[in-house]
Amino acid sequence: MVATVIDGREIARGIEDDLRIRVESLLHSGVTPCLAVVIVGDDPASHVYVRAKERACARLGINSVRVDIPSDAEYEEVVTVVRRLNQDPEVNGILVQSPLPDGMDEIAITDLIDPNKDVDGFHAQNLGRLVQGDTSGLLPCTPAGVMRMLESVDVDLRGKRAVVIGRSRIVGMPQSILLSQRGVDATVTIAHSRTIDMASLCRGADVIIAAVGISNMVRSDWVKPGSTVIDVGVNRVNDDSEKGYHLTGDVHPEVGAVAGALSPVPGGVGPMTIAMLMTNTIRATEIQHET
Repeated sequence: MVATVIDGREIARGIEDDLRIRVESLLHSGVTPCLAVVIVGDDPASHVYVRAKERACARLGINSVRVDIPSDAEYEEVVTVVRRLNQDPEVNGILVQSPLPDGMDEIAITDLIDPNKDVDGFHAQNLGRLVQGDTSGLLPCTPAGVMRMLESVDVDLRGKRAVVIGRSRIVGMPQSILLSQRGVDATVTIAHSRTIDMASLCRGADVIIAAVGISNMVRSDWVKPGSTVIDVGVNRVNDDSEKGYHLTGDVHPEVGAVAGALSPVPGGVGPMTIAMLMTNTIRATEIQHET
């Protein structure tokens, strides 16, 4: 068996095609969507991600505003920037790039963002709506992208066993909620660092979502033949190449010989996360201009 590749780049292109129609409608009504990204410090990976988001905005006709704050800035400076963007009627979406420097409370910063501009979908109000089963608003980008990837390969999740490896508020926890919501109806188990015999748990799963940040952790003998595996992990492994590193996922490539469908790294969840960020930016703009 050779797994079907779940191509995040191709799915993301289709999403962007649909978004262009919505952007055109907004432009026709005199509204130009605008995404503001706040980046604190000089983390190289963060700058790579932010540039990718800026390119996506340019492709779709979304205004992109970037606010760079030095790593030694006071916490109150970040707070002031977020509050200013909240009050700016020209800004429809606000994203504070993670990670923040040590000592800055990411959750507190997130909860300062106007929920209607929270395009990451991490504000307590937006997560609370998700817990209540309301998926019409701003959803966490990576989990929402994973759901679109599962739809793309026609996975019928009703009654199926899904294992989510990782319990972060960014991916693992909201992912489990989306999988178990009424209408999707998967039976979900959340695995984490204290889970006993994770391999056996995964072997009984029809769907595995690996989001733990450990390179190649999920091996082929963890995977039930024909199951669907989504690899959320992006890990930098040092090597002797010109870059000095290569990217791996949380899932070992050998899983492709066992699984029925598998997302690649890179080119899987990453492009989908950006596509769903663009979706949230457009949705936020529409919400703010509903009459």
